[in-house]
Amino acid sequence: MTDLNTLRYSEEHEWVAVDGDNATIGITDFAADALGDIVFVELPAVGTSFSRGDVFGEAESTKSVSELYAPVDGTVVEINDAVVGDPSLVNSAPFEGGWLIKVSLAAGAVDGLLDRDAYVAHTEG
Repeated sequence: MTDLNTLRYSEEHEWVAVDGDNATIGITDFAADALGDIVFVELPAVGTSFSRGDVFGEAESTKSVSELYAPVDGTVVEINDAVVGDPSLVNSAPFEGGWLIKVSLAAGAVDGLLDRDAYVAHTEG
């Protein structure tokens, strides 16, 4: 199980797990619950670069279609093919098997992201 206190969070409800110069990105349980049953996920191609705040994909649920916003600057090094094949993983395991992409991080990319306590306070506010 992922220690949620080691992750960084965006105000747009993405989480970032840093591992050296790379990071895994997904959406939080709060976002997954708000979206409802996710039935389709569109992810960028490996090699795609983006800046914080750019749209990098979308998640379609039985309720709506939501854009996914990049919480960091980076370049995609891997996508989670399991989520593309079974989008419900985002609902059932948002911090484990439901991750979306892995990126190589730009320097200082996680500066300004929220820690767990700040993110929880953000969702309650």
